[in-house]
Amino acid sequence: MSDLSAAAPKVLPAVTADRMPLLVAAVMLVAGFVLITWQVDLRQGALFLIGGALGVALYHGSFGFTGGWRRMVVERRGRGMRAQMLAIGVASLAMLPLVAAGTLGGQSLVGALAPVGVSVVFGAALFGLGMQLGGGCGSGTLFTVGGGSARMLVTLVFFIVGAVVGTAHLPFWLQLPALPPISLGAQFGVGMALAVTILGLAVVALVTALVEKRVHGTLETEPVPTQPNWSWIVRGPWPLVGAGLVLALLNIATLLLAGHPWSITYGFGLWGAKIAQAVGIDVASWEFWTWPAQAQALQSSVLADTVSVMDFGLVLGAALAAALAGKFAPKASLPLGSLLAAIVGGLLMGYGARLSFGCNIGALFSGIATGSLHGWVWFAAAFVGSLAGIGLRPAFGLDGFAKK
Repeated sequence: MSDLSAAAPKVLPAVTADRMPLLVAAVMLVAGFVLITWQVDLRQGALFLIGGALGVALYHGSFGFTGGWRRMVVERRGRGMRAQMLAIGVASLAMLPLVAAGTLGGQSLVGALAPVGVSVVFGAALFGLGMQLGGGCGSGTLFTVGGGSARMLVTLVFFIVGAVVGTAHLPFWLQLPALPPISLGAQFGVGMALAVTILGLAVVALVTALVEKRVHGTLETEPVPTQPNWSWIVRGPWPLVGAGLVLALLNIATLLLAGHPWSITYGFGLWGAKIAQAVGIDVASWEFWTWPAQAQALQSSVLADTVSVMDFGLVLGAALAAALAGKFAPKASLPLGSLLAAIVGGLLMGYGARLSFGCNIGALFSGIATGSLHGWVWFAAAFVGSLAGIGLRPAFGLDGFAKK
């Protein structure tokens, strides 16, 4: 999850792909597309493939919010955060007008809007704390699992557990003080909403640049691709800015196909609820799962859920990218402290994501890009929680504020 570091030789010998993982990932992507298209429709199959492309971009770019935030706090290096702001800004240029239009070619389009209240602030702070212990955000957890990380698999399992518990408690949290969903586009018009959004993102990027320049004298530059003859496009690594631009374009494509922007964590709660139901827990009687959309999702095949199929595709796309890069290497060794951090971090992220209506993708990236005030509140609360998480990392044997 760490960001790419600067200064690598301009050209390195071409990497050798891990053939068996590459074959398995490729076959599963093709088979998954065929199965989903057959069981649901072509649109759902296409979303699965978009998920795969997201996994490739995340892996080849090492594009993780967790590592970018930690580098800014610990090392005063803001390259990762600036790439994140750029990706959100580029996506907003298309997504804000599309959501304001409400429909395109018969497809209804909705933004990632959510109430702004106690639930969001507390949940986002929990998520920020958990992601620094767990080692990845929602998308980061999935793409590192795809790359073969046993630790992140543990994080994912408890992420799912936390998300299910969050569905049980969400109705209580929604009774606490909150404002209704606020769309900047609806409040101020598309032009003003875009101006406010781009200005806000630019201010964040500028602050990271000023801090970095004050501490280091210069800004960290993007490393040049290390693989010869453009093979880095297939084998990686990608510059952070390039990966961010690809993610922005794929998020726009998701909105156009799915009718809603890219999201991650809803699928985790759904998977956990289905597993709980299978072992005899009556989750269908929980208030959250009696709401019409949630009840339908619980009763339907998981392949009918757009978020789930994109999550599946993301994991397989990351596995494909790791195999192409010759870096698919499952690791079973897991120190006790790291294991405990993965468990606690996963639980906090799952619970926090449900309370705050998303993670770094569904709440921050897609929320801000579609003009939701909730996205900005989530960003601030999660960053504060992330500071606490970085401070707690040494208690689990992980590096914290003092860089090793």
